[in-house]
Amino acid sequence: MINHNNTLQPKQIALLGSTGSIGTQALDVITAHPEHFEVYALTANNNVDLLIQQARRFNPAVVAIANDAHYFVLKEALRDLPIHVFSGIEAIAQIASMESVDIVLTAMVGYSGLLPTLAAVKAGKMIALANKETLVVAGELIYSLVRQHQASIIPVDSEHSAIFQCLVGEGDNLVEKIILTASGGPFRTTDMVQLTTITKKEALRHPNWTMGSKITIDSATMMNKGFEVIEAKWLFGLDPSQIEVLVHPQSIIHSMVQFADGSIKAQMGLPDMRLPIQYAFSYPHRLPSLWPRLDFSAYSHLTFEQPNYDKFRNLSLAFDALKRQGNAPCVLNAANEVVVAAFLRDEIGFLQMSDVIESTLQKVTFLSQPAYDDYVASDEEARAIATEFVANL
Repeated sequence: MINHNNTLQPKQIALLGSTGSIGTQALDVITAHPEHFEVYALTANNNVDLLIQQARRFNPAVVAIANDAHYFVLKEALRDLPIHVFSGIEAIAQIASMESVDIVLTAMVGYSGLLPTLAAVKAGKMIALANKETLVVAGELIYSLVRQHQASIIPVDSEHSAIFQCLVGEGDNLVEKIILTASGGPFRTTDMVQLTTITKKEALRHPNWTMGSKITIDSATMMNKGFEVIEAKWLFGLDPSQIEVLVHPQSIIHSMVQFADGSIKAQMGLPDMRLPIQYAFSYPHRLPSLWPRLDFSAYSHLTFEQPNYDKFRNLSLAFDALKRQGNAPCVLNAANEVVVAAFLRDEIGFLQMSDVIESTLQKVTFLSQPAYDDYVASDEEARAIATEFVANL
């Protein structure tokens, strides 16, 4: 229950990935509602300087850095404060399962979010999920454990939060399909010839959202939307045929649900990740905010178009991996992390990213019913193969 009368203790929140785009905006939400939320734990991967600043401002009980090389710098910087300091991914997983934690925000980037999310699920936590790769890699495993340990997952991605909000109050009403909207990224109108010469600077210039570099590149290639398709299958128990992607350049309608009677519900708002973060923290209640409101007169034309699957092959590759299931989505994610990192190092072209991902999917051993250890092995195998493909380009 959300504290509306200031008679209950604020929810204790563990922010896994507090220095990233989602993490910093989550701190904005907590700052706006100190009577409802408190920071219990902050974790980061490498950005030790910002983590130190956050820890000194919010004074959490626990702080952790995934990269062990930064541990002593972090420990020394916080030695005058009563904060427990840890390092390593295993420590972050332990933080996610601590008894004092009420809500775990998983905002770590990529595959690194899997182990802490598993720990939070096994501890029966309420998880505000911003790390879509967790469900991409191991959605079937995650949801079997959610049922077993009575954990709960509320999506933070704007599109999945929109679907979630559209479904609230609908009970068992039959969903015909969901419609995930996509901005189309910076290259929606760019032709194939031009895409061969795209630079990372151009790809990092998203028209509507401010995000970290990895997710921004994923948006430019539409792999981010492919991941959201896979994530939606597990979040909402859908068949791939019930998931549609629709390009909506203005990013005002965040997604829609079409029901069996043909009625469609949409969730709308300005592109602002603080809104779905706050909703995940406060669900089922809606807390007031002072953030900008949507002015329809400023958006008199909302447009929609079908995605170009030939130009944005990653979206097709994601649908194919979802239909195949098994370890295919895990391989898709691993290969994508390799090629995005290579693109950001100027080692690979924009269109070559899809080439490497497709080749990796074809080469990695397919497993139809993977266990956790199989996901780990598949991730390692896919990274090695994708890295070799990149080196041979």
